[in-house]
Amino acid sequence: MSEPRTGFRLWAAAEPELTAIITADDRRISYGELFAEVNRLSHGLRHKAGLEVGDTVAIVMTNSPGMVAMYLAAMQSGLYLVTLNYHLTAPEIEYIVTDSGAKVVVASERVEGEVRRAVPDGVRMYVDGKDLTDLTDGMPATDPERTPAGSLMMYTSGTTGRSKGVKRPLSGIDADTGALTYVWLFKEFGMERPAFASWLVSAPMYHSANITPAMGSLHAGGTMVLMDGWTPEGFLSRVQQHAVTGTSMVPTHFYRLLQLPDDVRKSYDISSLEYVLHGAAPCPRDIKARILDWFGPVVYEYYGSTEVGTTIARPHEWLAHPGTVGRPASISTLKILDTEGNEVPTGETGIVYMRQGEDRVEYHNDPGKTDGARRGGLMTVWDVGHVDADGFLYITGRAAELILVGGVNVYPAEIEGVLVSHEYVADAGVVGAKDPEFGEVPLAHIALSSAAPREDEAIGEIRAYVAERLAKPKRPATYVVHQALPRDPNGKLYKAKLTEDAHGLR
Repeated sequence: MSEPRTGFRLWAAAEPELTAIITADDRRISYGELFAEVNRLSHGLRHKAGLEVGDTVAIVMTNSPGMVAMYLAAMQSGLYLVTLNYHLTAPEIEYIVTDSGAKVVVASERVEGEVRRAVPDGVRMYVDGKDLTDLTDGMPATDPERTPAGSLMMYTSGTTGRSKGVKRPLSGIDADTGALTYVWLFKEFGMERPAFASWLVSAPMYHSANITPAMGSLHAGGTMVLMDGWTPEGFLSRVQQHAVTGTSMVPTHFYRLLQLPDDVRKSYDISSLEYVLHGAAPCPRDIKARILDWFGPVVYEYYGSTEVGTTIARPHEWLAHPGTVGRPASISTLKILDTEGNEVPTGETGIVYMRQGEDRVEYHNDPGKTDGARRGGLMTVWDVGHVDADGFLYITGRAAELILVGGVNVYPAEIEGVLVSHEYVADAGVVGAKDPEFGEVPLAHIALSSAAPREDEAIGEIRAYVAERLAKPKRPATYVVHQALPRDPNGKLYKAKLTEDAHGLR
């Protein structure tokens, strides 16, 4: 029996009438139509924009057919593709475009103004839906003569300074061979083609955690269903309307879904879901358990980053090891090291180092950061955790966020997990605050849920709840109440934006 067909280009050639994309406004685009546009873009980038293999193109785009086409064109043109968060300001966009060396920038109409203010002189800019046709007019819809595989160059979130591009050497293989790397993804998660029959893209594709499985749906011959803006009921409606079989989510989505009244949740049929991938941010145990109870054993968690390898927690594994982010994927290496680079014993906490196969990545234009994150061929993003006797990894915090309370190491993630398990807490973020006696103490920023009583009473009950579950050094000394905490669309908490509100101290 031959291997199942893998690769968007192969599916487009073999079955061009298949639906590739259902847009946010429910237009249908076939594989043949999408492939023709991808080819026109590839020819235009080469012959009109003058890009060569190894050059870089940056996109600042919403979830749209144009973004999908730009990705596929770059991946068959030997280009580095930088996907920028469309919420960034002009100075932030300008920095990444300049640092990456992008020669072409493509933007969605929604962010045209901000991007125009950002693009340096000498860099070509096109706007999807307006003048992107300048790049494609007169270009053939046929396959380019050469189709070298490209690569994503993702920029880190920049929590410890300006973001850096994570760059891998181009593989030198052709695009069809490059698509076969998805076979590994499918097998690791036990995902078969039916999982991608109707793949919902609800979170922004500028994030690698979302664009990777989304493009996997096209490489598996599935249909990509787009959302432009996420709401709990909008998500459930989309799942029901298009019999969605798979999607990628973040814990913030889970929490907001669970806030819906029971009768609203039960009014939607989500039984079509077979695979729900989640990662990008820590998921509190209680939230994960409740989602599994609702969705069923279809929730797969992963841990990793653009720089390092991957761990996977399949549903039955997580239920047997609550709180784990999984064991290393088959080609990933994992070690927990101390600050001197020595491997720590099983169960002890240290810095998480990983590597995907023999992969060797680098931070673009920052060899010092690259070398500082490496130990013995492994790399870290400075997450802290431990491995149990069965080899399952647990993430307990970030080294950069460590709070030293009178000499005791305290990690915010542990405290946050306890806080959000209380019914009065809708969201939580813990940071260190200076203290004359202990040097530092935990300070909790929280948003209260609709179930909470008046503020003073709620905080009193939360304090008592925390005291029963955490040792004294881990208990927040101060609580600051917010309407909502600052998070990006992938659920990442902007801790740098959490500032003390003198009127909110309790």
